[in-house]
Order: sequence, then C-alpha cells, then structure tokens
Amino acid sequence: MKAYIATFLFISIILSGPLRADGNHQHFGENNKEKLGQVNFPISCTQVAQEQFNLAVAMLHSFWYDEAEVTFRRVTAIDPTCAMGYWGIAMSLYHQLWATPPAAAELLKGRDALYQTNNLTIKSKKEEAYLNAIKILYDDKADYEAKKLAYQHAMEKLWVQNPDDREAAVFFALALISNASPKDKTYVNQKKALEVLQKVLQDEPNHPGVAHYIIHSSDYPELAKFGLNAARVYTHIAPGVPHALHMPSHIFIRLGQWQDAAQSNLAAYLAAKEYSRRNAIVRTWDQQFHFMDYMIYSYLQTGEADKAREIVQELQTIKKAQPENTTSAYAFAAIPARYAIERKEWLEASELTVTPRDFPWSQFGWCEAITHFARGLGAAKSKRMETAKISLQRLETLRDVDIAAKKFYTADQIEIQRLAVAAWIAYQEGKIIDALQLMRMSAELESGTEKDNVTPGAIIPARQLLGELLLELQQYDEALKELELSLIRTPNRRNGLYLAAQAAMLAGDQSKANRFEMQYKQLKNVNN
Repeated sequence: MKAYIATFLFISIILSGPLRADGNHQHFGENNKEKLGQVNFPISCTQVAQEQFNLAVAMLHSFWYDEAEVTFRRVTAIDPTCAMGYWGIAMSLYHQLWATPPAAAELLKGRDALYQTNNLTIKSKKEEAYLNAIKILYDDKADYEAKKLAYQHAMEKLWVQNPDDREAAVFFALALISNASPKDKTYVNQKKALEVLQKVLQDEPNHPGVAHYIIHSSDYPELAKFGLNAARVYTHIAPGVPHALHMPSHIFIRLGQWQDAAQSNLAAYLAAKEYSRRNAIVRTWDQQFHFMDYMIYSYLQTGEADKAREIVQELQTIKKAQPENTTSAYAFAAIPARYAIERKEWLEASELTVTPRDFPWSQFGWCEAITHFARGLGAAKSKRMETAKISLQRLETLRDVDIAAKKFYTADQIEIQRLAVAAWIAYQEGKIIDALQLMRMSAELESGTEKDNVTPGAIIPARQLLGELLLELQQYDEALKELELSLIRTPNRRNGLYLAAQAAMLAGDQSKANRFEMQYKQLKNVNN
C-alpha cells in the first residue's frame, strides 16, 4: 500500500503542471517540455515552429502519437511553409512497432499531410530525403512489409549521407527494430540497432528515443541485460509520458523482476487514467488496457491474487475501448485468461467467454484465440471434453483464417495454442504418445519465434506446459529438463519454479529442488 501511495503521489506531481487547451484537447506545452526528454532536430522553419517541432519529435519518440500529431499540426499552423511539420504528422500516423498496419483513415490523413508539401519549397536536401522516406510508407500500391523494408533502406542511406544527424540514426534504429524477424534468433537487426543507439547515447543521454529503442532492441531473453540501464533511466527522461513509464517493464519482465515491473505499470496506468480524465476520453484508452495486462502478469507472479482480481473486476466494467485495436483486443482476452490459468483454476478457465460481445473480434482473430486457448486448456484439464474440443475447433478455424490472409506470425501463435489444447485432450483420452508429440511440437514452435510487443508473455509458456505433462506422466528427469529450459527464457515465473522444484525432488536432485523451492518462497514472501 505504501508503494501504491508513493507511486500515486509521483504521478500526481508529474501531471500537475498546467496543460494548454487546443479545442477540447489538452496537451503538453512549454511548461512541461522537461517531462518529455531532450530532442534537438534542426529544421528550416521559424524559431517558434522549431521549438514546437522538437517537442513533437520527443512525443513521437515515446510513441505518444496523438499528442505528437496535435503538436506537429501546431507547427504547420505557426509556419505553414514548414514542410517537416507535415512529415511529422505523417510519422505520427504510422506506428512502426504496432502489431497491425495503419487503418485506412490514418493512411488517408497521412497522405493528405504529405500532399500539402507538394506546393512548398523544400529548403534542404536532407529534409527532402526525410520526406521521400516517409512517402514510401504511404505508397498505396506496395506491400506493407515491403514498404517498411524500403523505408529502412531509405533511412539508412539518409544516415550514411548525414553521419552527424543523430535523429537520422535514431529513426534508422527504429526501422531496424520494426523489420526484425520474430524467427531470427541471431538478432541481427536488434544488435545493429543497439550499436547505432549506443553511439547516439554518448552525446545525447537524455534523448527519449534512444532509451526507448534500446529497451525495444533488448526485449529478448538473450539481450535483456543490455536494456537494463535504459529501463532504469527512461522514466526519468520522459516522466510525463504514460508509455515511457510503462516501457521499463519490458526489461523487468524479461529478467523476472516482478515488483519493478508491477510498479512501472502501476505508474503508467495511473498516468493513463489521468490523461483520459483531463481529455474527457469517454471510452477506455487502449494504452490503459496495455498497462493493465502487464500489471496483472506481474502481480500473478508474486502471488498477489487480490491485486490481480481488482484488475479483472475493473476490466469487466469496461465495455468500449478507444481505439478498438490489437492492444485493447489482446488485453480484453488475455487478462481474464491469465487470471484463471496462473491460479490453476481450470473450471473457471473452461467457462471463459469472448467479451465484450460487441467488440469487432473478427478483425483480431489472434486475440480471440487466447480465450479459446484458455477455455480449451481449462476444459481439458477439468475433463470437460466436449467444451475442450469445441475450443480446439475454433482455434483451428482462426489459424486457417490468418493463414489465408497471409498473417503467418499470428497463425503460428494460434497454432502454438491449438497444439497445446490438442495435447491435453489427447492426454485425457489416454493417447500418451500423441499427447507428448503434440506438446513438443507446441513448445518447439514457440521456441522458434518471439513474442509480439503487445504482450508481456504467453498466457502460459508451451515448454512449461510440456514439463507439466511430463510430470503427470512421471517422467521426472525429462520434466526437469524442460522446466529448466522454460525458466531460462521466462525466468522467475511462479508456477514454473513450483513445478521445477517438484520435478527436481521427484528426480532425486535435492540440490536443484532446494534452489527452486527457495526462489519460489522468495516470490511468496516478496510483499510480506
């Protein structure tokens, strides 16, 4: 409770500064620029426009897209000849690391902004290069992934030709991260991005994009240690941005630092609520959903079921999201699924339904699949076989829809879940060989890819489920091996530690059993 109050006071302080009104929209002004970090991006515009432009770019680097767009539009109002202001508007409407491409309305607004530059004099070759690069992303004829790759090459060329332009370096790093393959276990793009960003960091330690993108570049089990310093400082660089308060938790979760992760998202959650209140946002802001999902994930790892239940109860009161996108869809499905499965309440999981009913779930099959996975696994574990098989069929249908739409990443994520549910159905039906084969396939498929930025982690790691199945089959040595592998990629997970301690004890390895039991007890006592 003391930590909660301290965090609330911190948020109250950072958000207590005056906000200027722009119509019905309240936003950060001059009095709050120190809360965004420091950006210096020289452009050929008036001095007043330049100052607003720097603020807008700082917002952009923290993915505060709505605020950035408003501020870039102010740049063009102050100086209608400022071509880079229109570049900024288009950049604010193209969310490179988000799970889904821009909506048609966003593309239309972005193209309209760029169209305004056709009758302007572009005052430098470098600014022309920035504009030409962003125009690639708004090409209505090219494939989405092809556009992103072409944009990356354009930004690399811009950076090479202007080696002293630190903004070019930072935006090139973001493009590298955006194009990183979830199946590339050598992390070529991420390592290159880290290399570029570290060079900028030496000269601009308070740059919000540098810290932010170092975290994204390091959001992998093998690289997380390289993002820890950035995670510690980002909230101090841009304390006025809800997303900046949240981002450190990406690294904390990778390292199993649950208290830090929970506090990071509590701060972001409170800031999001305050932002919504000040701007009279009637529906729940999608970022609030994001923070709630990360927060419940962390609370469940430390056994704080009461705090987790409060998040579920709040979610149940929310009927509309703004906007209705992958971020809100994922949280709607994941939060109740996590709550049931992490507590091993299998009957509760088997009774989950896809809610809210009027949400456009047909656009977010991957997210809907989470509910059917939790329902199917819970039904199989509680021997409600008819329900389990209905969920299995729905997972297969959703997978096939994404394959047909060439959404191969999300199809794979659904297939990981489908295989796991099929495995536990097979186990309950006494088909042991099939069960093990299916569960191994699920674990291997999950190991061959990476999580999306929208999620703190799987509802339950497939390899942990494999270890649990092997425990059920009394194959203790194999169970211990799989559970240890799972804990390498998802360290300090509560149920993973508990199962590993059981497996080690039953396998006769008392030393490991004691170690895992001690780690598990530390999680239980963390708030005592």
